[in-house]
Amino acid sequence: MHQTTFLKALLTTRLTSARLRASRGERGASAVEWVVITAILITIAVAVGVIITQKLTAKANSLNP
Repeated sequence: MHQTTFLKALLTTRLTSARLRASRGERGASAVEWVVITAILITIAVAVGVIITQKLTAKANSLNP
């Protein structure tokens, strides 16, 4: 029950904030922010993938006689 209340409050706050920004003509800044956030998340995901691949490859090579 508490999670749904929190989620509803969070979404309401985000929606209100987005409406205020749109009414002030700040729509472009929001798009740029999303691009930057997405780029950072993709970079983190790729870095984690590379680290996991390196660890798995090293472990597989150590198992080969």
